[in-house]
Amino acid sequence: MKQIIVFFLFFPLMIWSQSSFDTAEKLFREDKFEQAQPLFEQFLKENPSNLKAIEYLGDIAGNYKSWDKAISYYKKLKQLKPTEADYFYKYGGAMGMKAKEVNKFRALGMIDEVRGSFEKAIALNAKHIEARWALIELNLQLPGIVGGSQSKAIRYSNELLKVSPIDGYLSRGHIDEYFKRYTAAEQQYKKAIAISGSKTSYQMLANLYKNKMNEPEKASAILQKIKSLNSSPKKNI
Repeated sequence: MKQIIVFFLFFPLMIWSQSSFDTAEKLFREDKFEQAQPLFEQFLKENPSNLKAIEYLGDIAGNYKSWDKAISYYKKLKQLKPTEADYFYKYGGAMGMKAKEVNKFRALGMIDEVRGSFEKAIALNAKHIEARWALIELNLQLPGIVGGSQSKAIRYSNELLKVSPIDGYLSRGHIDEYFKRYTAAEQQYKKAIAISGSKTSYQMLANLYKNKMNEPEKASAILQKIKSLNSSPKKNI
């Protein structure tokens, strides 16, 4: 009998708590982060191990470029559920963004953890696309002396080709573009367009024509194609 009484005493609080979470989630999806944040924070006080609330707060912190906060939330997620690939990916991403804002000496000390987090995400989920993209970019941006490698970037691009052909072609085109192999990049982007027709593929090709190959007419034609895609059912990467 006592347990029943306790249940009915706390039942309204449980309903209110869930309702506030639902409201916060709706606000988050509408990009109303400032309004959603205090609701998630209050919900987390009452439910300190709720994974979704922690993740939302980490994402909000990341949106505001509050990297220390984001790192703290994602680190907690890793601890609570060390089998979830996305938590390691987000943690590595926040660490990577933090590394870009600190001095070079400190950033060098963060690189291994950034790389290791992305690699862990792939180990947990062999089909994790975003983690491979992150590792490609990391290997392109880092000097060879601290682990940057074109061959590693290509290896992850080849892995992407098996997991998601469009990402494989786009990532290889991105690598070729980075190293100023513009004709090769053009062919890779065209392959991505051929198999998907996605707006992202067209946009990357248009940017290549406009910004790197000095072919404004081709860029304009591609941008017109993107406009026609915008007026038809969405087809994104």
